[in-house]
Amino acid sequence: MNPTRLAFIRSTLCRHFRKDTNSARPLEGLKIIDVGCGGGILSEPLARMGAVVTGIDAVDKNIKIARVHADLDPGTSNIEYSCTTAEKLVEEQRKFDAVIALEVIEHVANPAEFCKSLSALTTPGGATVISTINRSMRAYATAIVAAEYILHWLPKGTHQWSSFLTPEELALILKRASVSVKEMAGFVYNPLTGRWSLSDDISVNFIAFGTKDGQ
Repeated sequence: MNPTRLAFIRSTLCRHFRKDTNSARPLEGLKIIDVGCGGGILSEPLARMGAVVTGIDAVDKNIKIARVHADLDPGTSNIEYSCTTAEKLVEEQRKFDAVIALEVIEHVANPAEFCKSLSALTTPGGATVISTINRSMRAYATAIVAAEYILHWLPKGTHQWSSFLTPEELALILKRASVSVKEMAGFVYNPLTGRWSLSDDISVNFIAFGTKDGQ
C-alpha cells in the first residue's frame, strides 16, 4: 500500500506547495515530519524526493532500525530520526511544512488531542496528512477478520474496531484543531494483481489531506 499512499502524498503536496510533480525531487526544500515512522518506509522516499525529513516513533527499536537502513543510502542518510512523540516536539516548538501520520491515529488513546499536536507542529498554511481505517462493518470484515485472522497479514489484535474513526469524525476532529480537510481518497486492494490503488471508495482504508488555517 505504501507506493499508493506515497502517490497521494506527492500529488497533494505538490499541488498545495506549487511544486513540479514531474521533477525528480518534487518536494525539494519542504520540511516534513513522519509521525510514527516505524522503520522509515515513508521517510526514505520522501527524502529521496528532496524533502528535509524528520522521522519520529515512540518505539526505540523502530528508530534504530530506521537509522541503520537510512545510512545505507546517501540519499536518505540525512533523515533526522528520533525516539520521541509529537507532543514532546510541540513543547519544543518545532514546526514543519507538512505533518504526516499514517496508520497511527487508530492506536492513540485520544485522537482529538493527537490531532491538536499534529496541527501545532504544522506551520500556518502548511499541510497535514492522515491515513487510517474507517469504522464500518466492511472495515471490520476486511481490516480485522480477513487481514488478521484469515490472511494473517497482521498479528491478531492489532486493531480494535471501536478505535477506528469515520471520515466525517476525522474531518470534524481536524477542523476543531484548525485543519481543514481538502481531499480524501480510499485504497482498494486487487487480489488478482496483488496491488493497491487509489479510489473514491473510503469505506475501509482512507487518507485525508488538510491545510492548517492561517494561509
